[in-house]
Order: sequence, then C-alpha cells, then structure tokens
Amino acid sequence: MLTRIGAGAPYGIATGTDGALWFTLVHEGRIGRLMPGQEPMIHQLDPADGQPTVIAPGPDGMMWFTEGKGGRVCRITADGQVTTHAADSPYGIAAGPDSAMWFTQMRSGRIGRIAADGSSAEFEVPVEGGGMPAFITAGPDGAMWFTLNQGNAVGRVSLEGEVVVHPLPTAGAGPVGITCGPDEALWFVEIGAGQVGRIDTSGKVDEYPLPDRECRPHAIVTGPDGALWFTEWAADRVGRITTDGIIEEHPLPRLPGEPSKVEPHGLTVGPDGAIWVALEAGALARLT
Repeated sequence: MLTRIGAGAPYGIATGTDGALWFTLVHEGRIGRLMPGQEPMIHQLDPADGQPTVIAPGPDGMMWFTEGKGGRVCRITADGQVTTHAADSPYGIAAGPDSAMWFTQMRSGRIGRIAADGSSAEFEVPVEGGGMPAFITAGPDGAMWFTLNQGNAVGRVSLEGEVVVHPLPTAGAGPVGITCGPDEALWFVEIGAGQVGRIDTSGKVDEYPLPDRECRPHAIVTGPDGALWFTEWAADRVGRITTDGIIEEHPLPRLPGEPSKVEPHGLTVGPDGAIWVALEAGALARLT
C-alpha cells in the first residue's frame, strides 16, 4: 500500500510514542506526521533549507531529527514546535539508555550527545579523517554503536565517551544503517559492498552477500517477526534476513505517473505492526 505525500521527498521515518509515523521531507525542509488511515499532517521548518534526514523518538516522548546542511539537531513536539541545537553536519540520531540523544557528525568525525537538561558533549572517533560516522543505535551492552561509512568500520562509544573501532573485513564496504538485532548483536548494511553485516559485542564480524551486490542497501531495522528488514536503494526493493542468514527480497510498487525509481531510504516498524518505508519519490509504503 502506498500513501502519497504530495510534493515531498520522504527520507527518514520512525514511529513515535504517540502512535504516529513521523518522517522527514529532506528537500522541502518539512516534518510529516501520519496516523495510519488518516491524512498526513505536515510541519514546515524555518529555515527550510536544512535538509532534515534521520528522525527518531526521544526519551522525552518527542521526536528528534537531524539537519545535515543546516547544522542542527532538532526536537519537535506533536503540534510542530521546534527546538534546535547547533551541531556539525549531523546525520544519524538515536536515544541512549542514559535518557540522552546521541548523534553522528559526518564531516567532523565526532559523536555528539545532548543530555536531558540540554547540555551537549562531543567525542572524537580515532580514525584518520573521522571516518564519516553515519547511523547510530543503542546496543545490547548499554553503549551506543555506529557505522563509519568512509572508515570502513563499526564503532562503539560508551556512555562515558570511550570509543572503540572495529574494522570490517571487506574493503570499501561503506556501512550505513545499523540496528540492534533480536539476537543481542548489531546488524548493519554495507552500501558499497552489497552486504548485510553482523557484529557481536566482542567485535566479531560476519557478512552476508546479497543476491544483487549493486543494490546499495541503506537502512535496517529489526522487524516484529524476529528478522532484520532493510532497504535496497538502487534496486527499489526491501530485503529481509533472518538471524541465520536466510535472505528474501520484495520489490516495491511504482508510483503512478512518477519516475520509475522510488528510492527507498528509511524504514520502521509502524504502530500497526507493519513495515513502513520512506520513498524519496514521494510516498510512504506499507508492507505487511
């Protein structure tokens, strides 16, 4: 099922504590909110040129998102009120077990943290050039885990700011999305190598090549079925991998009257238990 978003380009998507789907409209500088079965509500950001990308629920019950071009980490209330925090090229964002929001800073190669009282801190990633940290997620060990897209590695940062980097065995893997899996390990996708990866908390890495190595996997989440679901940006598909490495792929429907590619980016488990996917071509897709 497709939900059209008018003249908008959905990029990130997440389910809020209010039971709604929240999504970013990256090129329009807007944030959308959708209760399944209803018309979406769109909040215009000011300024509108910040390019909102990744969005995630916060421990305060509000939604938080990053604006990479605008250099801001933002908090938005249910009625569209926005609070901003300055940051250098933020991208991935996730709530930590310490009631803080953790985010990546791609250009400076740092991990940022905004505490519940609004204070902030930054932690250097010990990789030459910073490694371009991308997505970040809370791990099963009480720490935050993140991908280094250009550093070809997965990193771990403790709540005290101690960073450890685990190199990947495949050169040019380009990891992007990462999530905590149902098996107490971290699962991630390698956009450069066309693989899904798994790393346990000791740093042991396993990689699973996808049938189409050119599919450019982008984001990954744990599904309600105990498997991992991920987007294949270049192939207009959603993939599914079990914890023992069995892979399925599902083509996404085209948008009538629109360009042939739908460009799936973020995905989430919706409030209705279905997988929802943000299609940059202008829609949200629901997969049962």
